[in-house]
Amino acid sequence: MDKRSLLGMAMIAIVVMVWAYWQSSNQPETPVGLNQDSTKTELVSENKEIEEHVESNTTMTADDSSSIVRKYGQYFSNFAEGNEKIITVETELYTAKISSKGGVVKKWTLKNYNKWDQVPTQLINNEKGELFLTFRTTDNKKIDTRDLYFQFEDADKDVYRLDADDQVTLTAKLEIAEGQYIVKTLKLHGNDYTIDSDVKISNMTDAITTRGVDLVWSDGLRYQEKNSVDESTDGMAILRMGGEVEEFNAGDEPLSPSGIIDYAAIKIKYFGMAIIPQPWQDFDGTVDVEGSSKKVKNDGLVEKYNIAIRLPYDGGEQSQTFKVFLGPMEYDRLENYGLTDMMNFGFRYGIRQIGEYLMLPLLNMIHGFIPNYGIALIIFSIFIKLILYPLSIKQLQSTQKMQVLSPEINKVREKYKDDNTKQQQEIMQLYSKYGANPAGGCLPMLLQMPILFALWQLLRSQIDLRQTEFIWWITDLSVPDKLFYIGLPFMPVVSGLALAMGITMFIQQKLTITDPRQKSMVYMMPVMMTLMFSNLPAGLNLYYFMFNLLSIGQQVYMNKFSKKRVTLEDLKKTPKKEGWFAKKMKEAQELQEMQKSGKLPKQSGMPASKGGQKTKYMRKKKK
Repeated sequence: MDKRSLLGMAMIAIVVMVWAYWQSSNQPETPVGLNQDSTKTELVSENKEIEEHVESNTTMTADDSSSIVRKYGQYFSNFAEGNEKIITVETELYTAKISSKGGVVKKWTLKNYNKWDQVPTQLINNEKGELFLTFRTTDNKKIDTRDLYFQFEDADKDVYRLDADDQVTLTAKLEIAEGQYIVKTLKLHGNDYTIDSDVKISNMTDAITTRGVDLVWSDGLRYQEKNSVDESTDGMAILRMGGEVEEFNAGDEPLSPSGIIDYAAIKIKYFGMAIIPQPWQDFDGTVDVEGSSKKVKNDGLVEKYNIAIRLPYDGGEQSQTFKVFLGPMEYDRLENYGLTDMMNFGFRYGIRQIGEYLMLPLLNMIHGFIPNYGIALIIFSIFIKLILYPLSIKQLQSTQKMQVLSPEINKVREKYKDDNTKQQQEIMQLYSKYGANPAGGCLPMLLQMPILFALWQLLRSQIDLRQTEFIWWITDLSVPDKLFYIGLPFMPVVSGLALAMGITMFIQQKLTITDPRQKSMVYMMPVMMTLMFSNLPAGLNLYYFMFNLLSIGQQVYMNKFSKKRVTLEDLKKTPKKEGWFAKKMKEAQELQEMQKSGKLPKQSGMPASKGGQKTKYMRKKKK
């Protein structure tokens, strides 16, 4: 092996080890901000005005009426004190708690999903609640309706239990005078994760400025996964306006786009929230988006996003209706509301379409017949192997040709080991004589890459794999499976499936690589890939393990049992066609020979003059 090859492999090894170390250091065992006790300290609102309000509100006493008036102004100070009433709505899918203080969603607990520590999934991140209103009063007071006590109308029970076909409507009203009021209506359904929300403002021109009110979701969603860095990687705000989708990440400059708002959404890895103005694609307005990130102990990371949809108000009675989705990102449910862009299938053009319209339907079809997702992934890998068969067979045939030709190439290298130019010329003649192409296996491999990328993205974001057991130690197909701990800084645990994938890759390389100069790759690549894949989800490693296993079977069959095994005599008889690679190599050789013979200067690239005479170009320039 030459020095450049050794140096290249050493650099690859260093990059992979640094990547593996970074991945392992960003997987906290207990991320702060994901449990009940740490929420108040680690996941408080980043919104400056709300923080100032909370701070000043905690210093007020019930008797300090002048402070209340200074804070809330003449119109709303009477509603800053009262008794909070909580109404619980329970369905087969979730349990919701709605508060009269602001008419907000205080809790939203999913019954069919758990957090990483098996506590039921609760998505509301701010203890004061979400889906509230903010506005500026005519006496210049900033109002957050979560501080004001609304009155529930027609709510005769504290607990409502809904069957699948049932629904309940809760109406929270804030009336400052006869005929002057703000009403928030929330309609909850027994069979899905949506709320029909209506905001009505009547005759409030004396109290509210013409800018109107903002419907706000302030602190993102509560994290649900053990690896907060991984969840932050998938977390973002998403705006779809006029059919165009824009993704917003924490740290980006705040946005305030205007136009037809299809929806404004916030997502974490497997769960999402979306506010959808009704009627669909009929609301022309402005949405404000901002985000922030915060490092927490154990190398964790928490991101939060604030979304505010502006509702202009110019007097009289005005209302606006929204549909709010708050639940798991199951593709079929999202499709019902036009929210499939919230799911991450990879690059929006090319990769996404493969994952969304080919991979996902195929996986769902298989799972429809096979309940165990681990077995379904094994069957799925067989289907993908069949889909890729035309490409993989071309790749294997090219590899087989090179294997048959390898002894002849080695003879040439040995014969001309002291003359690299002659060696290359003779090897190219062998390629031309036998119709072989050393790059013939690259194109089929490149054509497979979009499918493999789409598959990688699908398996790491598919909620159906989350907390799904397979066999033995594999208890969750959505996270790395831990066979045993070894405590290395770049690899604290060994993934059993990643190790199995590495072993199959070693066998595959052993069957494929015949060039003595590449023998070290047989050992290096499987080790490096095992390190990298130890931090990937078990479902993804299961797929790659099976895919490698099937490729080994295909390769062994072609090498040992196929009746169409290629020989040197077969290659001689095969009609020869000069391909792109052969043409380029031939041109390179001709150029090299011209330089060597002096017909082409090595530095300038201009034809050499004969007998010291000037070329036509030089004579013309002189004139």
